[in-house]
Amino acid sequence: MIRRYIPLVEDNPDDESLTRRALSRGNWDTKITVARDGTAALASLQTMKKLPDLVLLDLKLPKLDGTEVLRQIRDNDRTRRLCVVVFTSSGEPRDVSPCHRLGCNSYVIKPVAYENYINTVLQIRSYWLTLNASLSS
Repeated sequence: MIRRYIPLVEDNPDDESLTRRALSRGNWDTKITVARDGTAALASLQTMKKLPDLVLLDLKLPKLDGTEVLRQIRDNDRTRRLCVVVFTSSGEPRDVSPCHRLGCNSYVIKPVAYENYINTVLQIRSYWLTLNASLSS
């Protein structure tokens, strides 16, 4: 079994807990790390020996917001091809549009209901780590 690495960039402890719970379901070997702000997320990506398989990125973050994190990921030769899924509570066009312009792989709005939230995270994991043919496949 291939070990998958997913950094979760999330400042809300409740959303972190729900996302971890969903990602731990099933027979997956997944390492999850958490960055609570945009500055920490970028610092972590710069020091990694092996780049992650999927980045789950919230937008509303302290220090450096998710849009700027995405911009810096895409502007860096080493990280520009990372699979970045924006996973956030905002469905506002002023948030969605810049993320697509900057090249997010997907923009997913966090569901409010528990089961919907869990199922959404499972669908993200399944698509991006199983169905999608990535450069690391």
